[in-house]
Amino acid sequence: MDRVLVTGSSGLIGSEAVTFFDDLGMDVTGVDNNMRAEFFGQRGDTTWNRDRLLASCRRFTHESIDIRDREAVNELFRNSAFDLVIHAAAQPSHDLAASVPFKDFDVNAVGTLNLLESCRQHCPDAVFVFMSTNKVYGDGPNRIALKELETRWEYDDPRYEHGISEEFSIDGCLHSLFGASKVAADVMTQEYGRYFGMKTGVFRGGCLTGPAHSGVELHGFLSYLVAQALREGPYTIFGYKGKQVRDQIHSHDVINAFWHFAQNPRPGEVYNLGGGKGNAASLLECVDLIEEASGRRPKLTYSEENRIGDHICYYSDLRKFRTHYPDWDLKYSLSEIVEQMVEAVSVSETGG
Repeated sequence: MDRVLVTGSSGLIGSEAVTFFDDLGMDVTGVDNNMRAEFFGQRGDTTWNRDRLLASCRRFTHESIDIRDREAVNELFRNSAFDLVIHAAAQPSHDLAASVPFKDFDVNAVGTLNLLESCRQHCPDAVFVFMSTNKVYGDGPNRIALKELETRWEYDDPRYEHGISEEFSIDGCLHSLFGASKVAADVMTQEYGRYFGMKTGVFRGGCLTGPAHSGVELHGFLSYLVAQALREGPYTIFGYKGKQVRDQIHSHDVINAFWHFAQNPRPGEVYNLGGGKGNAASLLECVDLIEEASGRRPKLTYSEENRIGDHICYYSDLRKFRTHYPDWDLKYSLSEIVEQMVEAVSVSETGG
């Protein structure tokens, strides 16, 4: 493989992919028009990340293309023989989606279709990796029997000892409009693999994070939580007493999984990809980890009203991917992730 396309290249997963494949000596084209700033304001602006990549990556070129622009996407593929496509561009907030339903669907679903069809027409042998989300399962995981512990909720059903597998149903549940638009893109990517035989892979991410995250209140909770803690600023916990559980996975481990898939693709396959049970923690436990790493914590307030479609407890069952790709494993523990993020926020706050 020589040529890689990364959409959402200034975001967390996209920027990690740019660096990863640039380090491997590949030519990397990044597509990003900084819609995150439009969605989330100044704190969501990713211009700094684009500039960092342009300065540090030798084989990286940037294109400010909106993936909703079908002609521009088609032209990009017509002019470039990509071997690998990492599609990480998205409207990523299930809270925001309700206020911008057309924009959410056009970016997440239609944008993905534009990329898939352009790839099929011009680079049909390329590997196409789609960054999906665990929100395709909607609030279905909330129906699993749970037990309340001192600082977290935990599954009280032995069938979910290892977390949520790919066999879990996506039907008959509340998704949020964001979850629904990602379901459309998720299933379409599978279909281009199964129907057309393209080398597509779908990765349903848990909480993807790392030091390059431009976290905001509506998306990127751990990054935003670290920033608020170091400022000792306010942070509102929505529902479930702060005991809701997420599995955190470092962006490097995500891209490394993509690379393992790309070298031996299974067309139309779906994988749950998060930190798994070992990197799972509640919001309250994350606050404690941040305090251990920094000596600071946010000023917490509690709202009894939970976010629509929010999971009470979710962590990924990684056994399917590990079975298919046994050489892959997580490099970063949750405590290491938090320490990296504390350091990154501290540097950005001081300008050092």
